[in-house]
Amino acid sequence: MPYLELSLRCTEVEQPRYETALEDIGALSVTLLDADADTGNERAILEPGVGETPLWKALVLTALFDADADALTLLAALEAFDPGLDWTQVGFRKVEDEDWERAWLDQFQPMRFGARTFIVPWNHDVPSDAGDDAAIVRLDPGLAFGSGTHPTTALCLRWLDALAADGLLEGRHVLDFGCGSGILALAALKLGAAKAVGVDNDPQALLASADNAQRNAVDADFSVYLPDDEPVTTYPVVVANILASALDALAERLAARVAPGGRIALSGILKGQEDELLARYAPWFDALSATRDGDWMRIDGIRR
Repeated sequence: MPYLELSLRCTEVEQPRYETALEDIGALSVTLLDADADTGNERAILEPGVGETPLWKALVLTALFDADADALTLLAALEAFDPGLDWTQVGFRKVEDEDWERAWLDQFQPMRFGARTFIVPWNHDVPSDAGDDAAIVRLDPGLAFGSGTHPTTALCLRWLDALAADGLLEGRHVLDFGCGSGILALAALKLGAAKAVGVDNDPQALLASADNAQRNAVDADFSVYLPDDEPVTTYPVVVANILASALDALAERLAARVAPGGRIALSGILKGQEDELLARYAPWFDALSATRDGDWMRIDGIRR
């Protein structure tokens, strides 16, 4: 069915007030886009650090309302709710309903990482070259960050696949810190891990992870937590695909989660940031090394 779409430009600072006003008057959805995306000056927003919600400095905010909503009435309601905001630049248009997420998923193809690991969207067949021992992760990547398409995720998937090949995942417990869609925890379980824990600061990511775990029939072995609720324990395998700044701030916490002799993988690191993080984690880990994929790095090591 058609909708009435409202759009406006705002700053990162103003965004919460605009979004609150739109939700208060009954917006069915609110979407944020980079205002500079069509100028070539866009700034990438990747996996946020724990406790962070990064946004672009300038945004285009769009909201959908029922098609029969009256634009002037909506404007009056917005001005009454928060008269301190500038509502003079608001635009309206009728838009037809289209399942954009499903349309994007139709273009998302199965991918292979290492010897056995395959990430397959739920609406695709398993690739013909997947062997009987393949670790197949069925994923709905539209639900949260982490579809395997970004090098930071790919680096971690290949690391997990290599651990499995060396017999270092079978029957182990795994912590996926900054789990996003749960892709890394799910891959670990499919590769032979006994249990996995996912931690993320975004409740929507936890819902997506739980949904993907159920889709892959591993929900009985997968638990998710907000950072403040995470069990304080150690794991033989820890993977953290977040950002370099968060990896630096959380170094002591992450090191404390790795059991003696256990393995850690850190990703979300831009080329040039690895030396500082190698030094940061050196007090706790041996055999630290950095692996590159394009502009991105993964650091892994063994806990003393």
